[in-house]
Amino acid sequence: MTSLWTTSDMAAAMRAEKSGALPESVTGISIDTRTIAKGEAFFALKDVRDGHDFVEAALKAGAALAVVARSQRARFAADAPLLAVDDVLEALRDLGRAGRARFKGKVIAVTGSVGKTSTKEALRLALAADGETHASAASYNNHWGVPLSLARCPATARYAVYEIGMNHAGEITPLTQMARPHIAIVTTVAPVHLEYFGSVEKIADAKAEIFSGLVEGGAAVLNRDNDQFARLAAAAKAANVKRIVTFGEGDEADVMLVRCALQPDSSTVEAIVLGEPVTYKLGAPGRHLVMNSLAVLAAAALAGADLALAALALVNLQPAAGRGTRITLDMPGGSVLLIDESYNANPVSMAAAIALLGQAGLGPRGRRIAVLGDMLELGGQGPALHAGLAAPLIAAMIDLVYCSGPQMRALWEALPSGLRGGYAETAAELEPRVIEALRAGDAVMVKGSLGSKMGPIVKALERQFSRRPALDQAAKV
Repeated sequence: MTSLWTTSDMAAAMRAEKSGALPESVTGISIDTRTIAKGEAFFALKDVRDGHDFVEAALKAGAALAVVARSQRARFAADAPLLAVDDVLEALRDLGRAGRARFKGKVIAVTGSVGKTSTKEALRLALAADGETHASAASYNNHWGVPLSLARCPATARYAVYEIGMNHAGEITPLTQMARPHIAIVTTVAPVHLEYFGSVEKIADAKAEIFSGLVEGGAAVLNRDNDQFARLAAAAKAANVKRIVTFGEGDEADVMLVRCALQPDSSTVEAIVLGEPVTYKLGAPGRHLVMNSLAVLAAAALAGADLALAALALVNLQPAAGRGTRITLDMPGGSVLLIDESYNANPVSMAAAIALLGQAGLGPRGRRIAVLGDMLELGGQGPALHAGLAAPLIAAMIDLVYCSGPQMRALWEALPSGLRGGYAETAAELEPRVIEALRAGDAVMVKGSLGSKMGPIVKALERQFSRRPALDQAAKV
């Protein structure tokens, strides 16, 4: 198996004390015994639970070694393969910095109120068509996710893509300064986490922290159509960013959408990328993905990748789990299209998901049904932002809306009576009503913030109605 780190290099980077029968190298980095692979190093992080409680399980599962706190060393056998450090999280950060220091390729960092993960995944596809590409797993974009992703980057890669997120001001700065990107993308700025910021302008300022980590000569890629563009561009210039590349629909954008055709399962796009006409197909549907694909191609061009190969690769784009995944469910008399958007929600992503449902194909007598849970962390503007979803629901010609949660009461009351499917205080109470309402030919979309617990409704629907084999997932109902 390919070596990711030699044990000696790891120990030096983390100022670790070697202990036990250590291997010459490790094949990967893990923080989870449920997914650890043979030959990987296990980091005993303290988060919801203390990772030291799982060190023995990790070693039994085939971990090559474990990184533990010196204060916890006595808990383990004398011959256990360990690297002992003062603080395990800080050791992971040190290894992440070492990973970035040895990396000779181009680094792209992605932030934004919405679209970070899908843009990161699109970049992974686009750049991999040109050379070895490493990217953050899942949504590993926080204080441990970014250093973990940096530490996992093979020295041989040509490109590395990192997602950077935040809930509060000041959180992006240390992460971008660790990643030191050549290209920084801000997908958009929207009213997300308003509870902690109070205004969209302050959210823009927090997102703009990403510019502080750009290497000298680096470029910022910004959404020209976003109402915070001028603020972000000013912040980039203040951070001494010399090149700002814009994407959008207007003639002023450096990467401009010429036209797009939105299909239920995909989109066809014509764009001009830094003066070069490009036509391509996106394998996943949605206008929001079309717009973010412009940022992807801008970054690919700036990184020196083959633009034609990058664009062609986007036909393989698929929604990430819980972010628009399409599932065909069999039921008496036909099938139902289930669109799983249960991972998270905010006003912008909710509007995009509603529009996506509006494009969904239907069977005979089928209906478009939205099942919506609370959007959290919106502060005092929460009720108005929830009520404001009535307009996009009507515009998308959604047939029925089911709502759960105290915030969604505002939307329920704003809906025309003909759209009201059902309301409940919790997702669990709403679940049986949704199951009972579905019939063959319908398309149903489930979305809400993670804390609103909409995911179990998706699982309940999959239990109630048999899921078609993966080969049939692309079939239209």
